Amino acid sequence: MTDHEQAIVVRGLRKRYGDKQAIDGLDLTVESGTVHAILGPNGAGKTTAVRVMSTLLRPDEGLVEVAGIDVRQHAERVRTRIGLLGQHAAVDEELSGRQNLEMFGRLYHLGARRAGVRADELLARFGLADTGRKAVAHYSGGMRRRLDLAASLISEPRVLFLDEPTTGLDPRGRTEVWNSVRSLVDGGTTVLLTTQYLEEADQLADRISVIDRGRVVAEGTADALKSRTGGDRLDVVLHDPAQLPLAASLLPGEAVVDADRRLVSVAVTDRMAALTEAVQALAAHGIEPEDIAVRRPTLDEVFLHLTEENAA
Repeated sequence: MTDHEQAIVVRGLRKRYGDKQAIDGLDLTVESGTVHAILGPNGAGKTTAVRVMSTLLRPDEGLVEVAGIDVRQHAERVRTRIGLLGQHAAVDEELSGRQNLEMFGRLYHLGARRAGVRADELLARFGLADTGRKAVAHYSGGMRRRLDLAASLISEPRVLFLDEPTTGLDPRGRTEVWNSVRSLVDGGTTVLLTTQYLEEADQLADRISVIDRGRVVAEGTADALKSRTGGDRLDVVLHDPAQLPLAASLLPGEAVVDADRRLVSVAVTDRMAALTEAVQALAAHGIEPEDIAVRRPTLDEVFLHLTEENAA
């Protein structure tokens, strides 16, 4: 990969708050034109890392380059190439959607005419053209977040930082933001995303970095990370919980029994063969499952596995 294909490069980043080491040797590379998600428990250093990369905090140690520019040496140049969407909306509820965007445009020194043109472009892009003259106080949560996202794009940034962008949104609002992020990446924008919603990373990210205690503990695609928890699992749900021990003995490998859910689960390698053999073995012993399926591990399971592994 050549340098111009790397939108973000972080090497040996450290940041301390008093006695607390928030970032402890973080290494990260984000390829241009992709969505890269950062996952981690509360206090892992996600927001601190974003604040350093977006020039809001100075690093104590390490190299941080965004769009090929060193954030320590040339913070002003970096700011002209990035957008930032924080955890809390930055729009004014008393103003209309269009007035908010025009205001941000003027703050970026676009001039009145260009700010108005840019506002109209972004309202159309994010499906807000019909409500652009309505006060933001009357917007739904998803509409406000899309407007906030539009505001972060006023300067047409090459790199966009999204720090938990869908916190507090209902499923519809979250889907609206996801669709907007996908359209941005299709247009060539690089997105660095931090999130508490593991489904969000699964839906959007090309690559995922799991961080804990201020450093990366695992990285890869969603599928690659899921494979680290043991690959596919065969789940069998029974009508009769009294049959759980027998069902567990009939499945290959070491089965996990969840009596409350009437579930027997076992790791498998050959999806179809394992499913066929399990159905036949259960039928031969008079066990009729309520449900039986082979599934991939969820990112929730991956997250718990990796962070527990790191704690050990």
